[in-house]
Amino acid sequence: MTLPTTHMRTIIIPAAGKGTRMLPATQVTAKELLPVYDRPVIQFAIDEAIHAGADRIIVVVSDSKPAIREFLGDTAIASTGASTATEIVYVTQADAMGLGHAVLCCKGMTLPGPFGIILPDDIIVGGSCMSEMAGHYHAGQMIAAMKVPVADTSKYGIFSFRGTTNDICIPVNGIVEKPTLGQAPSSVAAVGRYILQPMVFDILGQTPKGAGGEVQLTDAIAIATRSLPLTAFQFSGTRYDCGSLDGLLAAANARQASLKAVRMDAPLSIVRPSVRPYVGSQTQSPDPDQPFCEPVSRAF
Repeated sequence: MTLPTTHMRTIIIPAAGKGTRMLPATQVTAKELLPVYDRPVIQFAIDEAIHAGADRIIVVVSDSKPAIREFLGDTAIASTGASTATEIVYVTQADAMGLGHAVLCCKGMTLPGPFGIILPDDIIVGGSCMSEMAGHYHAGQMIAAMKVPVADTSKYGIFSFRGTTNDICIPVNGIVEKPTLGQAPSSVAAVGRYILQPMVFDILGQTPKGAGGEVQLTDAIAIATRSLPLTAFQFSGTRYDCGSLDGLLAAANARQASLKAVRMDAPLSIVRPSVRPYVGSQTQSPDPDQPFCEPVSRAF
């Protein structure tokens, strides 16, 4: 059965965070511009948005990170150097009030239809997660998901389910943000990829501050589940938390290994010109259509 593919016209990339887990590296450099072997963190998100077919990318920035805009410009460029028709627009988040607030800053700027969110800290290699999600999306809301060790469930938003967790697309009953250890409803965690309906903007505008004194996107999504179905999507790639030092290093090592494997698998092609020996006096002009190598005298 061929699944419908949703055209994700708008993708939001929140990039206004302070990067406190990465200090002192982020004291003067935006964490989104730190290198993952051969390219900045945020370029992976741009590539994924382009691959998903976005017409518009909204990048949420802060005034303290002008270098992000200088790096990206106003039109998305793939890491291969290929230019695209995808526009980049910028929204300033004046106060760090959480992911939900960052998304709310984009209200009125998304194109019609459902929109995507890519958190650049979460680099997913081995497959374009947003494209996979769009290929399986039917309606409502969808969040990328992965299984985590039970000991780590207190670090994530954790799903509760109505079905088996062995499926790729799992109907969700609810989501608990960073549950107390031992109180998690499952071991399947939310990862930084979302497909949401525009109604979430109205909900965010009325969502009180939650965990950490911030406006939590997961709280608004939980409210939206009263009228919209929520699906957890278990993607095929490997996720790296590049908002942490260990995660950034692991992603760089994986990127290096991947590039080396590609180079080793590439066929070696050597073009050898057909050379016809030239015989004649050195003052005679050789055939202009034939390569000519002048004899070299070497003294040893």
